[in-house]
Amino acid sequence: MRYRIIPVTPFRQNCSLLWCPDTMRGAISDPGPELDKIEAAIGEEAVTVEKILITHGHADHAGGAAELSERLGVPIEGPHLADDFLIQAMGKQAQRTGLDARTFAPARWLEEGETVTFGNVTMDVIHCPGHTPGHVVFHHGPSKLLVAGDVLFRGSIGRCDGPQGDHMALVNAIRGKLWPLGNDTEFIPGHGDMSTFAWERASNAFVCDFVEY
Repeated sequence: MRYRIIPVTPFRQNCSLLWCPDTMRGAISDPGPELDKIEAAIGEEAVTVEKILITHGHADHAGGAAELSERLGVPIEGPHLADDFLIQAMGKQAQRTGLDARTFAPARWLEEGETVTFGNVTMDVIHCPGHTPGHVVFHHGPSKLLVAGDVLFRGSIGRCDGPQGDHMALVNAIRGKLWPLGNDTEFIPGHGDMSTFAWERASNAFVCDFVEY
């Protein structure tokens, strides 16, 4: 699998273009509302986008999904149904953040243990609540790559002070569901630089192996 990170919105949210190099068919993960920039990257990489993938229902990650779906004529998959209340409140999120965000109805809500596909690529869906109750992440085992959304960052973890946030649920999801994927797993966070699980387990003060709860 190949990928290109496309930072969008004033929040510098990491939208990702993911694609199968054999077929040049792919997906857009977390299209924040800066669509011309996203479409330019799609054109530069000559990828045919099959679908839009959403990790969670915050406007900087999902606010552009409705319009991009219409522009490209592709379905939206994700997040988990537990984030529907955030998606339905996209208008209020837009007022609060200043982003041009719209609500949407995904073609498919995602559950733990399901997969998403594009081209010849299959990614595993992992439900990681805490930052939001319906947050999911996407893992491609052969590439040892995780699209993490706002679950995990280099040196930090997602905020849990929003509606239905849960700090311990997030910590338990990271340690119990992500670490077993392997220390050599690299991840694309929702904001900021990429990192590896090995680095986070050694250095991340929130979830490193030396922190006890």
